[in-house]
Amino acid sequence: MSEALSDRVRAAIRDIPDFPKEGILFKDITPLLQNGPLFREVTEYFAQRCRDRKITKVVGIESRGFIFGAALAHELGVGLTLVRKPGKLPYESVGVSYDLEYGSDRVEMHVDGVDGEDRVVLVDDLLATGGTAGAAAKLIDRVGGRVVEALFVIELEFLRGRDRLGSLETHSLVRFE
Repeated sequence: MSEALSDRVRAAIRDIPDFPKEGILFKDITPLLQNGPLFREVTEYFAQRCRDRKITKVVGIESRGFIFGAALAHELGVGLTLVRKPGKLPYESVGVSYDLEYGSDRVEMHVDGVDGEDRVVLVDDLLATGGTAGAAAKLIDRVGGRVVEALFVIELEFLRGRDRLGSLETHSLVRFE
C-alpha cells in the first residue's frame, strides 16, 4: 500500500467526540467522500487489490459499506450485494445472528444476493469489533459464496476486530491503535 495514500486518507478522517453517545470518538469519513480525487484513489486502490482475484461480487455492509462497495463494484464491473440489519430488505432474505458484548444482533441479505459460484470481496468503511463483518462473512459462506478478502477504510486495532474474523484475509487502509 502506498504510505502516501494512507496518510492522505488519515488526514481526511474527521474525529467527532461524543458521537453517537458520550465517550465515543466517531471517525467521520464524509470529508474523504467529499474529496472526489481521494475517493477515486481509494476506490482504485481497492480495485487494484482485487483485479487478479477473480472477484465476481462485492458485498457492502450497511450502511457506509454501501458507498465504498458500490464504487468498487462499478470499478470492477461486477455486481453489488447489500448486507443489512433485519427487516430492511424488500425481497426474501437469509440472515445470521451474532453475539454482542451485551445481547445480539442480526444481518441479512437477499436469498439471491450471492450464489455458490461467487468469489466475494466484503467491504465496509470501518472494522471495529468485527461482529458485523464476521456475521456477513458467515452469511456469505452459508449460501455457498467464498469470501476472498475483507476490505476496510479504517481499522480500530484496539478493539481487535481482526481477531473475530479468524483466517479471513483482511486489509485496512488506515489503522488507529
